[in-house]
Amino acid sequence: METEQLIRTLAADNPHHARPVGLVLALALVAAAPVSLAIFMMGLGVRPDVMTAMHNPFFDLKFVITLALAISAIAVGLHLSRPEASLKGWGWLLLIPVGIIAAGIASEMMMPQRLPMMTRLIGNNSRVCVTAIPLLSLPLLAGALVGLRHGAPARPAVAGAMAGLISAGLAATLYASHCTDDSPLFVATWYPIATAMVVAAGALIGAKVLRF
Repeated sequence: METEQLIRTLAADNPHHARPVGLVLALALVAAAPVSLAIFMMGLGVRPDVMTAMHNPFFDLKFVITLALAISAIAVGLHLSRPEASLKGWGWLLLIPVGIIAAGIASEMMMPQRLPMMTRLIGNNSRVCVTAIPLLSLPLLAGALVGLRHGAPARPAVAGAMAGLISAGLAATLYASHCTDDSPLFVATWYPIATAMVVAAGALIGAKVLRF
């Protein structure tokens, strides 16, 4: 009997219907979000000039990029929670935030700038960025792993990496309201470095806790 047929047979024989993975993931992330928010408010807080910054399109772009990452990762993660699923045909979703940030960099390059490119790339908060995003991600990563654990991923390490992308995207959205470096060059450099740390942790943990 093939694996997929076996899983269907076992599911049919089970009188208890498990909650959908998407629902469990949403509930787990909602439960973890206040913890990340509390850490954010105690350690960082929203930047003092946020009302003025909202008129800067590059400030707003940060949220578009991070939310696009989180939403794309959620879609791919839910797909990978099925035992027969693979990245084939779904991995392109993860290129959406890459395309958005590339468009942002191109737009910034076409505008007159007061600061040199390297100054905008390095920014003022690089150390805070690569520390804060992973820290804020921890509760969300736990929630994402709990949610995806209700599925049956065939590749637990890859599913764990998606949990890392989900949590890093949401944490980066929170951090973006504190970060005073709005240049797409800064976002394209330091946010991915911080995200990669969380993705690596998610893959390592997921390889163990997402096995079925």
